[in-house]
Amino acid sequence: MLEAETSGISAVQKTFAYEYIDQEVTASSRHYVDRLFDLDPQKVLQGVIDMKNAVIGNNKQKANLIVLGAVPRLLYLLQQETSSTELRTECAVVLGSLAMGTENNVKSLLDCHIIPALLQGLLLPDLKFIEACLRCLRTIFISPVTPEDLLYTGPDHQTILFNHGAVQNIAHLLVSTSYKVRMQALKCFSVLAFENPQVSMTLVNVSVDGELLPQIFVKMLQRDKPIEMQLTSAKCLTSMCRAGAIRTDDSCIVLKTLPCLVRMCSKERLLEERVEGAETLAYLIETDVELQRIASITDHLIVMLADYFKYPSSVSAITDIKRLDHDLKHAHELRQAAFKLYASLGANDEDIRKKIIETENMMDRIVNGLSESSIKVRLAAVRCLHSLSRSVQQLRTSFQDHAVWKPLMKVLQNAPNEILVVASSTLCNLLLEFSPSKEPILESGAIELLCSLTQSENLALRVNGIWALMNMAFQAEQKIKSDILRGLSTEQLFQLLSDSDVNVLMKTLGLLRNLLSTRPHIDHIMSTHGKQIMQAVTLILEGEHNIEVKEQTLCILANIADGTTAKELIMTNDDILQKIKYYMSHSNAKLQLAAMFCISNLIWNEEEGSQERQDKLRDMGIVDILHKLSQSSDPNLCDKAKTALQQYLA
Repeated sequence: MLEAETSGISAVQKTFAYEYIDQEVTASSRHYVDRLFDLDPQKVLQGVIDMKNAVIGNNKQKANLIVLGAVPRLLYLLQQETSSTELRTECAVVLGSLAMGTENNVKSLLDCHIIPALLQGLLLPDLKFIEACLRCLRTIFISPVTPEDLLYTGPDHQTILFNHGAVQNIAHLLVSTSYKVRMQALKCFSVLAFENPQVSMTLVNVSVDGELLPQIFVKMLQRDKPIEMQLTSAKCLTSMCRAGAIRTDDSCIVLKTLPCLVRMCSKERLLEERVEGAETLAYLIETDVELQRIASITDHLIVMLADYFKYPSSVSAITDIKRLDHDLKHAHELRQAAFKLYASLGANDEDIRKKIIETENMMDRIVNGLSESSIKVRLAAVRCLHSLSRSVQQLRTSFQDHAVWKPLMKVLQNAPNEILVVASSTLCNLLLEFSPSKEPILESGAIELLCSLTQSENLALRVNGIWALMNMAFQAEQKIKSDILRGLSTEQLFQLLSDSDVNVLMKTLGLLRNLLSTRPHIDHIMSTHGKQIMQAVTLILEGEHNIEVKEQTLCILANIADGTTAKELIMTNDDILQKIKYYMSHSNAKLQLAAMFCISNLIWNEEEGSQERQDKLRDMGIVDILHKLSQSSDPNLCDKAKTALQQYLA
């Protein structure tokens, strides 16, 4: 109570005073709204002008006016053909001012369908009115609560703008005397060209005042230009390069764009510049080995990126408290950008991967990144891990030392599809036969998880699920193979073998081939699942499939033919034997060779029952085909046929 008493106002009086002020604001706000309905157009105009002055910088007033229904009336006046241009312009200005308030204000404006009204306003011939509408639209679209699809986003919309002459109309603005105009034109091109080959291919040949656009962009990314201009020019050239409009070994990429983007990653730059620089560079080098190598040795980039995780390193470096507060809230964006760039750098080259992993605490940072609250950081960390997991050496050392599989399995338990796709790809690599992580992953319930992925509606997840199981089954012990078959179920296996995607089919056949390796395993699996597997093989050999699919299927048959008891499933199936005979005389040598492997395994005379099998196959005309093939011009076929014939002579 002491504070209230010393100031001479009791707590009750204080409350009353605040309520009175509130009522006063609401009353004055109502007065502004009432004037919008006056019958005298001049008074309405004056009312709107007064309202404009009242709301500038006053969020309370803005909120009151919205609650009292000012927005629908302002929009009505803005769209009325009987309203004067001045009135319509002032309405657009007030609406723009309301949009600059809170996110709730923007939501209220969107609910009143402000965007179609403002877009319609752009058709009027008055420049001031158009400018007011554009300013308001810009404010609304900058807000995070505005759905992007309300305006042009995506390739279709890029094409619409392109077809309406956007490139030609904007190009000349790049040489405007106004920096702001040049900058906006540049930003326009960076958005138009992004992931759009059609636009990019056109930009290469557009010239302004006798100078081609790529040359103009290169001039704009020189060191003496403002950072914003350098970055945006680099983005334009990056998009053009990725679209194939500029070669990756062109000097404007290697000597200008790439070094400019590396410069943006230095700790002297602002947080958002470092983020954009790293992300654009990651995109530029993502698919090109040579650019990855050049970037990795430019300005100690790999070490420089390590600073992205220590941000801000010292509070004293940022004297502006507001800036510090902003940067602390956005520090996760730096980590995301660093992971992305590391992923691109390490995509192909073993030496680069080694350098990345040897960067201080790198594996710990990735492991931490996998459990960050930001989904974008988690995704980027998984991408980085995936890129590094392509290294045989690292799978055997760093990945094992840091038990990377643990957080990875955790990520796979409950994540959105985009993370699941990359995480499951990484798991495929960790399950390769030489990876020490393979065993602990199996013990942590991976089979069940991967079998569930094969049932996903998402194609990439189905492919990764079956791919990981294929890697898991390679040279695995019988128990693991049985667990995989049990987890998948025959029904699911058939489902995968009839999948419309050839990748799923090939990986499923690869899995079957790995399951059916080493004799005891072949015999055991065929004794429990033989009927279904033979059915599946028949199905594929009869279907409309490409050479690779048929070859893989015949290789599975060759594996079955190598079993001790399993080979009887082929010998007692005349339909399958006829199919093998047919493929021995096929026009494709790969299929002929695969069919011959089946025959060789069936007639090998050191094995029990070989005489009966040889006789049956001779009666079918197999020996005649072997004689014919022993004269083949293909050395592989010729050798294989001769080896098979020797079994009959022995």
